[in-house]
Amino acid sequence: RNIMEILLETKNIALVVDKKPKAVTSESIRNLRTNLQFSAVDSDLKTILITCTLPSEGKSFVSSNLAISFAQAGKRVLLIDCDLRKGRVHQLLGLPNRSGFSNLLMDDLGNVRNYVCHTMIPNLNVLTCGTYPPNPSELLSSYKNKKLIQILKYEYDLIIFDGAPVGGLADSVILSSLVDKTLIVTKDASTAKNDLRKTKNR
Repeated sequence: RNIMEILLETKNIALVVDKKPKAVTSESIRNLRTNLQFSAVDSDLKTILITCTLPSEGKSFVSSNLAISFAQAGKRVLLIDCDLRKGRVHQLLGLPNRSGFSNLLMDDLGNVRNYVCHTMIPNLNVLTCGTYPPNPSELLSSYKNKKLIQILKYEYDLIIFDGAPVGGLADSVILSSLVDKTLIVTKDASTAKNDLRKTKNR
């Protein structure tokens, strides 16, 4: 089946795993969840970064639906929007973004519960991107961010990071060294192989 048939079936619903669980796309997301679990059979999979090469390749769609899929499987999941340049997870889930991840990193980490948003989906919480800062890479590489990740790993079974595109930016390259697994989302018939190769090498 081609992508147009899938889009018609899901009616462009962003949270397809929640709204249309029997759709082909939803089954694909569940297969991705299963493959990730099997790939970590000898280790404890607690943190996953999802990124891409260039904007508009579908990373936020995959991040949000994969988070829902793990939550539906009974995992306590936190989805963090780490795209501190053009984060849009809050738009996909219909959440406010007055303060979020970037604001928390400028605050006392003991206040983390004040920044986490609860959702209508059981087991799923979200930390939106917050205010777009002038120095995303510096925030992500800070000791405070590393400490925050360690704190959150005790609170949740799984943390999914929706990172910025890799092309020309250091943000997701930095985050990839702090997580257990990194997924690179590509767009069929759009992502150039050479660009993808560069992203993978970085």
